[in-house]
Parts: sequence; structure tokens; C-alpha cells
Amino acid sequence: MKVLFAAPDDVKSLWTDTLIAACPEMDLQEAGDPAQFDAIIYCPGGEIEDLSPYRNARLVQSLWAGVESIIDNPTLTQPLARMVDPGLAKGMAEFCTGWAMRAHLQMDRYRQDGIWRGSDAPPLADARAVTIMGMGALGQAVAAMLRPIGFDLAGYSASGRAVEGVRVYDRHGLGQALSRAEILICLLPDTAETRNLLNEETLAMLPEGAWIINAGRGTLIDEAALLAALERGHLGHAVLDVFRKEPVARNNPFWDAPGVTITPHIAAATRPETAALVVAENLRRAMAGQPVLHLVDRSRGY
Repeated sequence: MKVLFAAPDDVKSLWTDTLIAACPEMDLQEAGDPAQFDAIIYCPGGEIEDLSPYRNARLVQSLWAGVESIIDNPTLTQPLARMVDPGLAKGMAEFCTGWAMRAHLQMDRYRQDGIWRGSDAPPLADARAVTIMGMGALGQAVAAMLRPIGFDLAGYSASGRAVEGVRVYDRHGLGQALSRAEILICLLPDTAETRNLLNEETLAMLPEGAWIINAGRGTLIDEAALLAALERGHLGHAVLDVFRKEPVARNNPFWDAPGVTITPHIAAATRPETAALVVAENLRRAMAGQPVLHLVDRSRGY
């Protein structure tokens, strides 16, 4: 099979050998006659913009979980698959669990300032309410890691689809999902329905002192409303791994805002050694006319 690798040069240098090792029957090319390609491996920042000449491609496989950079491309008529791989899910679960534990144990209260705070012991995990917004593969991986710790878990997704061991609220239960969330973990994709879902009104539904951990998409949160909620002390802390524009400019008020921790979009890195196996499996499925894994539903945006 002949496959176009449409990605920036730094991504190509990192991924090419691993992709070829995972799928040796693939003829991976960086350019050529568009009509000759059977599939496209896509990463934002590559040179390809017009997908219409690639009329024979049976699959566009994204290397990233988010597909907002390509989903609205009017020239995209080929099936599009997003990246869901075990390494990505495990990385996200570890990131969210680490920050959830920091929030739960109130580690920031024990400053080395000479004050003995012996009465500030946190509750046990079963008394700490955590809500996970977004109950797809990543949300379920986070829930699976948090559940054995004992947290009082709930989830939110627009559909409210059941997840074993987690009470899931649908779009009509958003207020209930937020009002219980002492720790709110945000993993929702970027869609028309999720943009600014956390705004002045909905942020006010969170309990006083709540922590927000956003590792989904920056468009979920109204940034001005979040800064205002932090400034007036309604929210305890915000851990932000994703933003509307990245990298975050030095003059962005988040850098200097009280109660904000910025991490550089590292919560769930796509690791070639595990993700290449997913790419190889999907290419083989597409060439054989079999159902493709993690096919994007364009009406939903993910």
C-alpha cells in the first residue's frame, strides 16, 4: 500500500522508522501523485490542505486524538480516524490522577513557612467528590485509575452513556455533575456543543474551593470567566494543560494569575511506539475493506 505522510518535518523524523517497523508492507512517502495514494497519515502542520486530489485514499489516519484541525476541511471526503492508543490513555490517566491527588491531599497548604498545620488533614478519598467531564476512552481510563483509590466518582457526557462503576450525567444533568465536583477533570473534545461550556454561569455551579484540571481542549472554558472565578476565590485552583492558542504567550494573564498551574500540553502525549501499532492496524483494515477503528463521526465532531 502507498501511504502519504502529511506532517511537519519534526514529526516525520520522530515517527517514520517506527511506523515502517509497525507496518513493513507500507510504502511511506512524503510526496507524489495524489491519485496513487491508498491512505494518508495526517498531523496538523503538514503541507497538505486540499484533500480532494487524493480521491483513491481509503483512510485519513490522524496521529492525534483531537481532529479539530481537519474535521471542518471541506475537501475531506475520505474516512477519518482519530488516534486512540493505550499509551495515550495511560499517560492521560497518570496525569489526571497525579493532579487529582495533589488537589485531594491539599498539598499546597503545607507551605514551609514555619507554621504547624496539624489540624489540616484532608478527608479520605471516599469523601472527596470527583467529576470527569468526557467519558470516552480517555475518561474511562482516568476513571479506572481513580476508582481503586476510593474517590466518589461521577462522570458527564452529552449522551449519558453508561460506564461501569461511574454514575454518569447527561446534558440535562450538567448542573448536578458540576455542583458535586470538588475536583473537576475536563476531557471533553472541541465541538460546537462543548465550546465555552464552562462559563460564568456554569463555573458558579461548582462548590467553593473546587479544583479544575483541564486536559481536554482549551475551548471548553471561557478564560475571562475562569480568571474572575479564581480572583474572587470561588475556585481553589486550575491546572490547565490545553489552551485556545498554543504555546501560551508570555503576556497571557494565566501566567501571573493566582491559583493557576500551566502545563505545556503534555497530559497525553502520543507515543510512536504504541500509536504506530494502531496506525498499522487501521491501514490494514482499510485496505481489506474492514471496519476502521476510532472512525470520526463528523456530525459530532469526534
